[in-house]
Amino acid sequence: MPMSIRLDPALESRVDQEARRLGLTKSEFVKDALQRVLGLKSPARLLKAVRSRSPGGDPGASQDVSAKMRAKLRAKRAA
Repeated sequence: MPMSIRLDPALESRVDQEARRLGLTKSEFVKDALQRVLGLKSPARLLKAVRSRSPGGDPGASQDVSAKMRAKLRAKRAA
């Protein structure tokens, strides 16, 4: 859902600068910041999950990637 906010020039410049530094759009940067502030996204929790080495997601997702991409492209061309 679209949302519009007004920022003072200094803050907008800082948001723009940080977003560019991170390789994000301003929208992505602001969404990420809001998720972290609201507790919806926790870098500490993510780090803990990565360090725990517990499986997450599909373990076979990184196997036969080339073949899967070719199949998707062929299906797209056929449609």
